Amino acid sequence: MKEAVGNVSIEDKNKMVDEDLEGYDGKGRKGCIKVGDGFPANKFRRIVKASLALGHTTYVLQRPEIGLDMDKLQILLSLKEQGARLVEASFSDHQSLVDAVKLADVVICTMSGVHFRSHNILVQLKLVEAIKEAGNVKRFLPSEFGMDPARMGNALEPGKVTFDEKMRVRKAIEEAHIPFTYVSANCFAGYFGGNLSQLGTLLPPKDKVGIYGDGDQKVIFLDEDDVATYTIKTIDDPRTLNKTVYLRPPENILTQMQLVEKWEKLLGRTLEKFTISPKDFLASMKEMDFAGQVGVGHFYHVFYEGCLSNFEIGEEGEEASELYPEVQYNRMGAYLKRYL
Repeated sequence: MKEAVGNVSIEDKNKMVDEDLEGYDGKGRKGCIKVGDGFPANKFRRIVKASLALGHTTYVLQRPEIGLDMDKLQILLSLKEQGARLVEASFSDHQSLVDAVKLADVVICTMSGVHFRSHNILVQLKLVEAIKEAGNVKRFLPSEFGMDPARMGNALEPGKVTFDEKMRVRKAIEEAHIPFTYVSANCFAGYFGGNLSQLGTLLPPKDKVGIYGDGDQKVIFLDEDDVATYTIKTIDDPRTLNKTVYLRPPENILTQMQLVEKWEKLLGRTLEKFTISPKDFLASMKEMDFAGQVGVGHFYHVFYEGCLSNFEIGEEGEEASELYPEVQYNRMGAYLKRYL
């Protein structure tokens, strides 16, 4: 789907197309377009809502491929009722994408990159071509929102494919000289926090919990609403231009054991814990399909290697909670209360 944000006159829009990038400060811009397939639905909806909440005119791509998918259609109609504007375009129709991109100067993409649902990362290459031809985009945020793929060159197979494909998209963006911001959102709480990082469920255990190794690697958990808010704040910030923005709210940088302890405190009792060794965890891949193997590989890097927090952010990046201290992000202790 696609979403665009902007609130400027036609005259200002035309002026923005001709502006030099160095002079771009986000003021008076024509808008931001959001592109994706709508799923994961929570990420898609939240980014649209955050865009609207921050006062942007928001366009959502309505793709003919939606067909008879009632759930996706209802999401679109709901967002329209909240103020989003639907724009018809298709990834199989290049000109329609170009026309859609010309509506705004910021493009945000949330194409699904998970193999157990749908995997559309490389579809973004068509969007890159459309942005390149349109020539008016001041910022492109491709579908990232997880680990930084630039740091995952030695990832395990077959999960490495996710990072390789994201890097192909990055390469295309940068070769086309498209201004960008990459958002590394680490672990969505809905998938990694509420279940205490247990595979195969989205609900927290009530009796016993599996611990990855010693459970001592630092993991970064984020409420999906906070991911959306931070993302939208980057789109007109000159400090994030052509950089990776890492979402690292300090109180949500937790080990798995610390996360479990927060849940135990809410429950008022201690859970039985069993350790899953790195060897046993990787061995479980043998009985899984391709999508499962990809997921296990990613889990391994996060919970056994600490890939989200085992590096310092360099000059090529920024940290979101430092850039936007006004964002009152949701702490995991409060987040877990919904599961009681």
